[in-house]
Amino acid sequence: MLGLILSIIVVGLIAGALARLLVPGRQDLSIPMTILLGIIGSFVGGFLGYLIFGRDSGSGFLQPAGIIGSVIGAVIVLLIWTRVAGRRTARV
Repeated sequence: MLGLILSIIVVGLIAGALARLLVPGRQDLSIPMTILLGIIGSFVGGFLGYLIFGRDSGSGFLQPAGIIGSVIGAVIVLLIWTRVAGRRTARV
């Protein structure tokens, strides 16, 4: 169980960091928020993969397609986050 939690955190950090590198502009996110971005992106990427391909991850947790899906999901979540957070800031 501890190994699963650690692998989720590591994959979340990698996916979140890659998403922050791929999305242009400045994102004011801390390291824990980057990990959370990657974890949420993993869920979004897994859900989209299930919708598109109709299969679950029966081959295991860590696989290249899962990491790529996590990065794509994290990019989608980060783009939504920057658009929503950009509207809430007060412009003087």
